[in-house]
Amino acid sequence: MLTNLEVNDFAIVSALNIEWHAGMTAITGETGAGKSIAIDALSLCLGERADPAAVRPSADKAQISAHFDISQLPIAQQFLSEHMLNNDDEDCILRRVISKTGRSKSYINGISVTASQLRELGQYLISIHGQHAHQLLLKPEHQLHLLDSYAGHTPLINAVRTQYIHFNKLQREHSELLKQQHAQAARQQLLEYQVAELNEFAIAQDEYEAIEVEHSKLSNSQTIIETCQRELQHLYERDEQTVLSQLQQSVQQFVDLTGYDQALEPIAQMLDEAAVQVEEACRELRSYSENIEQDPMRLQDVESRLSQAMDLSRKHHIKPQELYEFHQQLCDELQSISSDSARIDDLEIEIADSLHAYQVAARSLSDSRCKAAAKLNALISQSMHSLSMDNGRFSIELQQMPQQKPNSSGFDNIEFLVSTNPGQPLQPLGKVASGGELSRISLAIQVIIAQRVTTPTLIFDEVDVGISGPTASQVGKLLRQLGDSTQVICVTHLPQVACSGHQQQFVAKTVKNGQTFTSMEALEHSKRIAEIARLIGGNKISDTTKASAEELLLVQSA
Repeated sequence: MLTNLEVNDFAIVSALNIEWHAGMTAITGETGAGKSIAIDALSLCLGERADPAAVRPSADKAQISAHFDISQLPIAQQFLSEHMLNNDDEDCILRRVISKTGRSKSYINGISVTASQLRELGQYLISIHGQHAHQLLLKPEHQLHLLDSYAGHTPLINAVRTQYIHFNKLQREHSELLKQQHAQAARQQLLEYQVAELNEFAIAQDEYEAIEVEHSKLSNSQTIIETCQRELQHLYERDEQTVLSQLQQSVQQFVDLTGYDQALEPIAQMLDEAAVQVEEACRELRSYSENIEQDPMRLQDVESRLSQAMDLSRKHHIKPQELYEFHQQLCDELQSISSDSARIDDLEIEIADSLHAYQVAARSLSDSRCKAAAKLNALISQSMHSLSMDNGRFSIELQQMPQQKPNSSGFDNIEFLVSTNPGQPLQPLGKVASGGELSRISLAIQVIIAQRVTTPTLIFDEVDVGISGPTASQVGKLLRQLGDSTQVICVTHLPQVACSGHQQQFVAKTVKNGQTFTSMEALEHSKRIAEIARLIGGNKISDTTKASAEELLLVQSA
């Protein structure tokens, strides 16, 4: 329940601090005094979009704080606990600060939060019924919202929305893959040709480098053989002195000299090792020379392979060494396109299953709507009778359209039908009801819906527009009856409604030093009579209007 509202530098309010109580509170005042400012300020505390123009001209920022008693509201307590916003007591304080520059800050129990968090918490605290609700009553989406609010369809709507989101996601993926498939058709054809060509060539990893080495060896085999044989003769095999024999002679010379100087021994050893290495190299060279082959046919094959690799590399604008990796990339891309085709087939099955799941959820919602509509029809018709529409009949027509394109609210088409005169058939609300009748029907629906909503505070902002006389008295009684179980705040211009409040607030506007100020005062009994007399007779208050006001207050609050 709302317990306190503090407003500073908001619109024409300089400073306002209002205590709120249980039951029904009527808010009255002259036209233009700012009766709805408290509600506008509350809306900001509940996360509505902030307008820098709402900051009082003489101030840099506007501040609004709303205090709530949530001791009997476990759902709000749970929200605060889950978001680590709870405090030690059973109060909850929402605060909003709007600067002239357009920036705004939001707080819950002194902790900075987002406006969306304010909105989420606010839906558990207050429900606001605006003065233009009767205009919304003509819109099908609002009619569906009212029916669902009365029936408490949140779980069913969430189930439908979940299935719709899943179905929509699959549809988008399917559509995107189809577009890609059409765009990739030519690409796939090219890839299939390129991959087939590269498959036929079948180059192995690092093969090009290997055949380059082999080609070099085969094409130069005669030169290699001749050079090896010549150097082998020079090193080891010719009759005259060879490199090896000369080394061996040098070794013997230095071995002899070590008898004179031991310092020459390491040199003798190194030369001896060199001779051994030369001899080993000669054996390896002889073996290599004996086994090297001259194979013109193999050379021809290698040259052909190299030529093909060069041709393919030029064709694809890459280096020959990159052919293997390029081949793998093309294979992967072709496989991906083929996988997309398989995914499209799978998606079509998933979409059909998802559509069925959506229709099952939507069918459950629709069946529940039909049951709730039958109950609501009787309640609204009965309420119309009490609001001076004795022959009024109300009916909600639901048309199930399972074949229409899925949407997040189910497959029901809705229309509010009404008959206000005997013998007159039910017709769409907008074609039959006058402005006053529309206001009364709207109010009847809002009061009925409000009785089913669990929010502890209900605000009605001039919802009685277009209503007068005996009907106004009945409206007041309805709101007071609602206030017996729920906190009701009602902005009104009707004395019959104002008299029905358990308490009354008066809004006044004054001008000082060229600036406008709005104030709000809780009226005690005598002032309340004077204000109701003003509502009855205008600015000229006589003893007669005071007596009428006192009598009306006694009757309406009985």
